[in-house]
Amino acid sequence: MKKKVIIYFIITCIAVLAAISVGAYYYLQGFSQKSLHVNDSNTIFVLKRGTSIAGFIKQIEQESLVDDAYLIPYLMKLDPSLKGIKSGTYQLSPSMTVKQFLQLLVSGKEVQFQVKFVEGKRAKDWLATLETKDSLEYKLTGLTLAQIAEKLGIEGSIEGWLYPDTYSYTTGDSDLAILKRAHQKMQNALQTVWDNREQGLPYKTPYELLIMASIIEKETGVDTERAKVASVFINRLNFKMLLQTDPTVIYGMGDDYTGRLLTKHLRDKNNRFNTYVISGLPPTPIAMPSLASLEAAAHPEQTNYLYFVADGYGGHIFTTNYNNHKKAVNEYWQLMREKNSTNDAK
Repeated sequence: MKKKVIIYFIITCIAVLAAISVGAYYYLQGFSQKSLHVNDSNTIFVLKRGTSIAGFIKQIEQESLVDDAYLIPYLMKLDPSLKGIKSGTYQLSPSMTVKQFLQLLVSGKEVQFQVKFVEGKRAKDWLATLETKDSLEYKLTGLTLAQIAEKLGIEGSIEGWLYPDTYSYTTGDSDLAILKRAHQKMQNALQTVWDNREQGLPYKTPYELLIMASIIEKETGVDTERAKVASVFINRLNFKMLLQTDPTVIYGMGDDYTGRLLTKHLRDKNNRFNTYVISGLPPTPIAMPSLASLEAAAHPEQTNYLYFVADGYGGHIFTTNYNNHKKAVNEYWQLMREKNSTNDAK
């Protein structure tokens, strides 16, 4: 009889333990499907390197991400695939469950931030853009453009040597690393364009093509005009004419340019970028050119154009001689006066 009681007791204990185990299993499964307390799809969770599981749980509790966070270690034991969470910066979503949250941390797929470098901007503009980005490691703060160029392995000016594009990065990436990628991409693009350029162009080096592309970039934002603008400058170089392009003068003025270009600026012999005074190309690019401008510099249209002026509607009027150019200039200013008069009347 006593032996039967013991057996019954053991069976009962096993049954109870089994029931508890089953109950715990389903309870943890239910917990794993609970949604995080996240209301914003832009919510970021940062898990620092070296954080222990206890520290991880404490962080979740402090950020009020989920109720009963103490259950997470038990959930990890129940499902070993949820172990091995990785440090990093992760983007959470309102619909994310506890299990999905842990799976994300195990995957190590950090949120990707982006920085867009716009064509036609200068190096200092791009550096200012980088300074506004979160989660970057700043290694270039306080450095001059010359010092930054040296870090990138660029001899001379950094201007023109960075490729306009949108670059993705994760927490901990540096501003220097992004610029290295932009520089490498421009090197590759320039070399490809140079290798496939039209023959007979007045460039001695790929760098001269890069300079020309930067001028084209600043002169027009109309894709269909780029090759035509290139033809004007190529023709002027071939005829030993001065380029006489305003953006080079403006670039050389730096911070002294306040929005108005005067006759005295066009006559300034101390401005080494002043193509109304110097012969040939300016000493460096004046902006970061797009691939479209590189291609235009390498494949200009075959024209006899020597001049162009804005048409007042976003494009340009191209002419082959000075008299027609002067007429187009007069028509442009007449249109501007009419537009200003209309605006004043309003």
